[in-house]
Amino acid sequence: MSKAAELAALIGSQTALSNRNLIINGAMQVAQRGTSGINSAAGGGICTDRHKGFSNGGGVFSMEQSSTVPNNEFAYSSKLTVTTADSSIASADYYSFQQTIEGYNIIQTGYGTSDAKRLTLSFWVRSSVTGKYSVTCFNNGGTEGYLNTFNISSADTWQKVELSWVGRTSGTWLKTNGAGMIIRFDLGGGSSGHGTADQWTTTSGYGNTRTADSVDWIATNGATFYMTGVQLEIGEQATPFEHSSYGDELARCQRYYQIIPSAGSYAFPLVRHQSGTNLNSGSVYYPVTMRANATLTLDSSGSWIHKPNIRNDSGSASLVSSSPSLFTLLATPSTNDTANYLAYSNNNVEADAEL
Repeated sequence: MSKAAELAALIGSQTALSNRNLIINGAMQVAQRGTSGINSAAGGGICTDRHKGFSNGGGVFSMEQSSTVPNNEFAYSSKLTVTTADSSIASADYYSFQQTIEGYNIIQTGYGTSDAKRLTLSFWVRSSVTGKYSVTCFNNGGTEGYLNTFNISSADTWQKVELSWVGRTSGTWLKTNGAGMIIRFDLGGGSSGHGTADQWTTTSGYGNTRTADSVDWIATNGATFYMTGVQLEIGEQATPFEHSSYGDELARCQRYYQIIPSAGSYAFPLVRHQSGTNLNSGSVYYPVTMRANATLTLDSSGSWIHKPNIRNDSGSASLVSSSPSLFTLLATPSTNDTANYLAYSNNNVEADAEL
C-alpha cells in the first residue's frame, strides 16, 4: 500500500488528524489554580485544569504540576502523593483521578445509539506502587461503565498504556453542555465498586469502578502516582499524542474555570444607577465564553476609586453571573457623592463552571 493510501486509511478508520483528543489538558500544561498545595476532596480537588482528584473516605492525596516526565515530548505531568493513607477502606469508599468530558464533545462518538464507535485511551503513567490498576469509561450517572485494567510491574518507572473498547449503544449519554462522559482512574476503593473487566456493565451508579484485585494505592503513605499524555480518541488504535499550543489549551480550560485578574486601579469601571443614589454596577465579558453560568468569587482585597475626587473608600460588592458570556458587579460604596466615575479595583474574580 502506498503512503498516500495508508494515510487515507488512517483518516478514514480513525478520525481527523486534528482535534481528535477528547481529553482537555492531557499534557498537564495548564494549572490556573496553582501548581501545588491542592488536595483531593469529596467534591473533587483540581490542580492541573480539568483533572479532578476525589477522596471519599479517610485518605487524602495531594496534587501538583510536576516537571517529572517520561521523555522530552512533554514538559509537565500531574503528580499525586498520599498524605493521609487509608489502609482500612470501607465498602463505599473510593479514590480516583478523573476527567469529565462535556456532552457536546462526545457527540461524534455516537454513544447511546446504534452508531456508537470504538474508543481508544492512551497515557503515560508512573507509580511507586506496583500491581493492577483500573480505569473506567462512565456515562454521567455512572449507570453505564466499561472497566479496563493495566499493570504497573516496575515501581517508579514510566510506561505507556493503550486501552481500547467497543462503543456503547445503550444508556443515556448527554450531548449537551452537561457531563457527557467520565474517564475515571481508580486509586483505591471498597467492595461496592468492584466489577468485571473488559465488558460493559449497567449498574445503579459507579458500581463498576475497579476489579477486586486492583491495588489500593491510597493505602500507602507517601505513595506517588504520575500521569501525562492522556488521550481519548475515536478508533481502534492509539495515534501519537495531539499537542496543542499553550494558548489554545488554556482557552479550552477557561470554558470551565478562569480568573479575571486585577489590572490595578480602575480594573472594573462601574456606572451609577441613578443620580443621588449609591448603587452602582458594571458588566465584564469573559475572555472565553464559559460552559454555563459560573459560580463567582470576588477577592476581599478590593478597594474603591472615586473620580474626579480621587480617593479610596470601603463598601460592599457582589457578583451576578448574568450569562456564560459576562458577569455583573453590583457595588455599594460607603460614601455617596456626585462622583461621575467609580471603579472597584485591586482584586480578582474567579469564575467556576466545572463539571
